[in-house]
Amino acid sequence: MSHSTMLKGTMPPTEVYPSERVIVLVSCVLSFLGSSLLIFTHALWPELRTRPRQLLLYLSLADLLSAASYFYGVLQDFASTSWDCELQGALSTFSNTSSFFWTTAIAFYLYITIVRGAPTGTGLLCFFHVMSWGVPLAITVAAVALKKIGYDASNVSVGWCWVNLEAADRVLWMLLTGKLWELLAYVILPVLYILIKKHINRAHAALSEYRPILARAPAFQPRTSIADKKLILIPLIFIFLRVWSTVRFILTLCSSPAVQNPVLVVLHGIGNTFQGGANCIMFVLCTRVIRTRLLSSLCCGRYGGLHQPSQSLEGGYPHAELPKNTEAEQTKAKFAST
Repeated sequence: MSHSTMLKGTMPPTEVYPSERVIVLVSCVLSFLGSSLLIFTHALWPELRTRPRQLLLYLSLADLLSAASYFYGVLQDFASTSWDCELQGALSTFSNTSSFFWTTAIAFYLYITIVRGAPTGTGLLCFFHVMSWGVPLAITVAAVALKKIGYDASNVSVGWCWVNLEAADRVLWMLLTGKLWELLAYVILPVLYILIKKHINRAHAALSEYRPILARAPAFQPRTSIADKKLILIPLIFIFLRVWSTVRFILTLCSSPAVQNPVLVVLHGIGNTFQGGANCIMFVLCTRVIRTRLLSSLCCGRYGGLHQPSQSLEGGYPHAELPKNTEAEQTKAKFAST
């Protein structure tokens, strides 16, 4: 008996209970709202449209579509392959894979600009578009054309449709339509952010004689502290959200009944659907410039002290005369305002 036949014969469908569906649906809504808020802030304040936040916009668009498609799938709780199951599976496959690519593209962009110091232009952005939209689209079109998208018994999902349970080569397509890129991201993201952080720390140590000057910048200490935390949290949050999906994928390959553990099912559901919400928390609610503007907008549209030069993602500190070669401090400022 082949491994794929064994999987099909020994793994009963995972029942997704109403309480679990409610939790995952709430996660989808929060992710949708979070992605919408990221898009809204990008459209509302043109002066904050730096290149990294532009990449974040494209990630938010992918997460927005992902949350909407997952919401429909969880709400329907498919029991077999149907036209809307295939449509939902295709949309979530495309948007989820695109989200992996854009998340990695942001990390590559920061590595190239901060560590390598290489200039970036429209060519790099076009490359990111081709990879982050084109590759997922090609994979999704191929999967739909070959009838690989369909009902998966919720063993590798939480109510939504993904790779068809009937496909003999479904493990291959599970890898191509998500898991391969997910596993690669587990390696690439930590490596890139560790390299970025090490580069900043080395430059910071080499410029220790300028610390008395930098200390006079009133926002310097809190901003660099926020920058350090973001460098650590970006890959950690991604891995924490996605690892439950990977665990259930491995358990399914091993035909383990643990794949149906209710806690694991809920964590998988939240992890796959909450990426937009997590990005909103980090890049809107935990970003002082954006957070202050939002709060001020809610208070009769008054911006208070925000008419001073904004601390953009590409710039340094508008209120401090920094030495010309304070590269570490200016690059840390990128994360504090991202």
